[in-house]
Parts: sequence; C-alpha cells; structure tokens
Amino acid sequence: MPITLPEPVAAYFAADQNDGDAVALCFTENAAVVDERRTHEGRDAIRRWKAEASAKFRYTTAPFAIGGDGDRIVVTARVSGDFPGSPVDLRYAFVLEGGKIAQLEIAP
Repeated sequence: MPITLPEPVAAYFAADQNDGDAVALCFTENAAVVDERRTHEGRDAIRRWKAEASAKFRYTTAPFAIGGDGDRIVVTARVSGDFPGSPVDLRYAFVLEGGKIAQLEIAP
C-alpha cells in the first residue's frame, strides 16, 4: 500500500532519482544533511554530497513507512543498487521549515 509523504519529502525522493541540483533545491539555504556520519551544511555542500553519491553508485529508493519523532518526520525506505550490502532499509529523519527541508539525517 503506498504511503503519503509531505510535499517537501516527496519532492526530495523524486529529485533523488535525478541529480545534485534537483536535490539541493529541496532544502533551505542553510540546511544540513547527516549521512554516513558526515555533515553537509548549506545547499552547495548538499549539492556536492548528492553528486558524489550518485557518481559512485546507481540506486533506487522506495519509501515504505512514515512516522514521527517530535518535530521530525521519519521515513523508512528500501535502497537498492550496485553498492555493497544492497538492498538496505534506511531511516530518513526530516525537519521541515517553510515548505523546504531544514535538516535530514540518514541512518540504518
């Protein structure tokens, strides 16, 4: 059964299939992303993070659960691709601000 995602979160997962520029536009100017224990602050850093990840591996992301944790929207998604350990279920914890993503933390 499909899940309904808030618009900024749905936009992120749709952009994730494209490129770093499309992903960066989903975030506020001073947003932060924490992925693989590294923090990427600001749209330019987020753009580079996504471009580097997309250059290394090809993958698809399929969200299948959504919940909340305080002011965070937590989406669990199956990530499948040509990376070691594929497929893997990851938790994406989003904090939204003004219709954009202000913070994203990705963890197993």
